[in-house]
Parts: sequence; C-alpha cells; structure tokens
Amino acid sequence: MILTIFKKDIKLFFADKKGALLSIALPIFLISLFTFAFGGMGKRSGPRIVKLLVVDKDQTKDSKSVFLQLEKLKGIQTIALEADKAIDLVKKGKYIASFIIEKGFQEAVNTGTKLPVELKYDATREIEVGILKSTLMQNLMSTVGKKMVQTKMQASMDVNFPEMPQAIRKKALNLINRNKQNSGVQIQMTSVVKEKTNKANIALIQSVAGTAIMMLLFSIAGIGGGLLEEKEAGTLKRLLYSPVKAIDVLFGKMLAALLISILQLGIMFVFSWLVFGLPIFKDITSLLLMVIATAFAVSSFGIFLVSIAKSRQQLQGYSTIIIMLMSALGGSMIPLFIMPEIMQKIAVFSVNYWGIQGFYDIFWRNLSLVEMLPKIGILIAIGFVMTVMSVKLFQRNLLKMI
Repeated sequence: MILTIFKKDIKLFFADKKGALLSIALPIFLISLFTFAFGGMGKRSGPRIVKLLVVDKDQTKDSKSVFLQLEKLKGIQTIALEADKAIDLVKKGKYIASFIIEKGFQEAVNTGTKLPVELKYDATREIEVGILKSTLMQNLMSTVGKKMVQTKMQASMDVNFPEMPQAIRKKALNLINRNKQNSGVQIQMTSVVKEKTNKANIALIQSVAGTAIMMLLFSIAGIGGGLLEEKEAGTLKRLLYSPVKAIDVLFGKMLAALLISILQLGIMFVFSWLVFGLPIFKDITSLLLMVIATAFAVSSFGIFLVSIAKSRQQLQGYSTIIIMLMSALGGSMIPLFIMPEIMQKIAVFSVNYWGIQGFYDIFWRNLSLVEMLPKIGILIAIGFVMTVMSVKLFQRNLLKMI
C-alpha cells in the first residue's frame, strides 16, 4: 500500500512537467539571484563608482585643485553643477550627495582656519555617505591639509618665537606636518531633508513600504490563483456557457484584486501609524494616490501571473521566482546601495522600486504631489501594460484548456 501511494504521488508530481521543473529550478535561481545582487559573481573589475555633485563657489587655485584631485579618484565620478540644482537633485534621491566649496575657501587655506566646505547628503543612503565622507577628508588632507597646518604653525611661531632660526623653524614645521597634517580639516554634514517632528524614521519607511509591497504581491498572486481553481473544478467552464464574456471574468477578478490590494495597503499603513507612529496624515492626498497606483500595478501583475500559468503548481513556481526577483532587485529585501551598479539600473523595471521610492518621497523627502506624479504615472503605466498583456494571454492560454 505504501509503495502504491508513493508511486501515485510521484506520477502526480511529474505529471505537470513545468511545475516539477520550476520546483527544481527555484533554489538554483535564488542562489544566482542573491549572488548577483550582493556582487559575488566573479572578481570585481574595480571599485563601485559613486556619482558626486560638486559645487565650487570659490573658483580659486586651491578649490580647483580639490576638484581636479577628486576627478582622478577611480571610485568617484564628479559632476559640476550650480548649488540650487545640485541640492534639488539630491533631495529628490537622484544622487547621493553634493559637495559644496563655499566662497572664502582660498582664504581659509591661507590662514589655516576652518574650511568652508559642506556635504549635503541623502540620509536614506547613510552608509554610502559615511564612506564618501572619508574619501573627501583624505582628498582635502592631501591637497590643502599640509598647507593649512604649515600656515597655522608658521603664524604661531612668528608670534611666540620671532627670533627662532629659520633652519630650526623649518625642521619643526616638517615634524608637525608629518604628525598633525589632519588638523583643521573638517566637513560640515547636512541632510537635504530637514528634521521635522512629523517625518518618519528611515528604517520604518523601508520596512513598511518594502514589506507591504512584497507581501501584497504574494497575496494577490494567491487571490488570482482562484481563477485556476475554478478552471480545475469546472466552474469556469460553466460560467463561460452563460452570457458572461471571458474578458468580463478576467476584469471581475482584477477589480476584486484591486479592491483587496487597496484595503490591505490601507490596513498596513494604519497599523504602522497606530503602533510605530508613521505620519500617514502629513500628505493624505499623495498617499492615497500612491496607494491606488501601487495597488493597480500589483493587482494587474497578479492577473498577469494567472494568465501565464496553466495550473496552481505552475502559478506557485512562477509567482515565487518573479516576486522574489522583483522584491530583491526593487529594494524590498536587499538595500539598493549594496547591489552592483548594473543591478541598481535593472531595479527600475520592478513594481517594488517605484512603490518604495514613492513612499520615501511622501514620508522622508517631503516632495509635493506634482513632484510625485512621474512615479505615480509609471506605476499606472505598469498596471496598464500588465492588463493588456493579461487579456491576450488569458484568451490564448487559459481558454484553450477549457
């Protein structure tokens, strides 16, 4: 009896060849995905390139030497811009930071006083900013640091030891340069987003937005799977014999998925507000539009998965692979700054990326509704494309099997 049951289950498992193949391919796929995402594929060809906006308001010999030295660094790509435009781009999350050299830089170097330099950064990428600050400090120390220390100590010796022989003074200055060449070099750090009492914590935004979208994708895929259950039970076949059109069935399922998506996202954000203090009422109009656009893109994606699968087993395999891929690349599972640059560029093709960035715009960057419209528009466009593809695939794949 045991052997008979064993043979039956093995035959059932391999009866759906695509489903069986997906169950075997999934672990291999996940290994490959995380290897690529964490940059562990082969040897690195060089350091990751960080794009840094540079504003030189002083336009003097020493300020230009700092800029030229930055251009020589392999890990940094400098882009010269005006201050207002550079700060606006960082605020919108386009670049990690803007390094600003204020007027009076040359004078500060000549007098050995505090350098008027500032790094305006995106606090959502704090780890990268820390590494960037260290690089900039080394650059300043190598270009103007020694000159500042020497100038400062020269002035001090002129006041306190005016009669000191030049030979001894020169040796003293060289010794000081070797041991204290860091003195006086500091960078003022300023987040482009001002701290406010109604602004959410970065980690809270990431966890709520990233997790909500990823779990919603799985939930909607499961809801869409009900269509396959109806096909297997014969309900769909009986339904199509009635005056109901096939497309009406698909759109009915999609409308239900959309409503459930909006409801689930709403519950998740209300829960985060009640328990963790997420300020969901700071821009309720933008939040509602972002929730609706995200729900539309997610529900359309769920119907798309159902349209390409021919069984529940296939749907489970497809949904796991595709959703894991989108969640990993889009920032739900792995912070984008950890990934190689090529993976960060691919991230823009995922629903997760646009949804997470949109919620960052609301809760962290404090962008206006007009500034958020491009992201909302992209999510709606994704939903529209998925819907059109679902209609064609539904007619071609699912209806042929009835």
